Amino acid sequence: MENKQLLDVLKTAILMEKRGQALYEEVADKTQDPDVQRIFNIMAEEEKLHAKMLGEQFKNFSEHKEFIKQNLSASTADHEIADLVLSGKISKNISAAGFEAAAIAAAIDLETKSIEVYRSRAEVASDSNEKALFHWLADWEGTHYELLLKLDNELKEKIWSDNQFWPF
Repeated sequence: MENKQLLDVLKTAILMEKRGQALYEEVADKTQDPDVQRIFNIMAEEEKLHAKMLGEQFKNFSEHKEFIKQNLSASTADHEIADLVLSGKISKNISAAGFEAAAIAAAIDLETKSIEVYRSRAEVASDSNEKALFHWLADWEGTHYELLLKLDNELKEKIWSDNQFWPF
């Protein structure tokens, strides 16, 4: 039963990563801003990498009932995304009530769900390679979540200011 549950978690994780990739690719294709496009292209590539890694684990676990040790290095691209988001440049180029802002809100929900799934699996994992992979994925998606949340909050502040929603 445990093997089936783990395979189901891996299938769910692969699907979440592919959905994230599809969303990020769609935003990158539709936006006119090159910086917004760059952020979402980077995030789409990262989700694609995650799906590939999870697929390899699924195949290996299906055949050998164990996780393989993977190189779990940090992304240097996340620093580029962080620099763009933290500079405030991106929020100036996005309509707070437009397509990109709606996609950011949807992406926050996707990242939240991914973090929950990965953290939950890491907590119950007995295999050290499995535990390491799911902790790593949760941390990586947590970085995406934090950056997207910051951007979303900047957009909210912008729309509140533009529409004079301040109570004072």
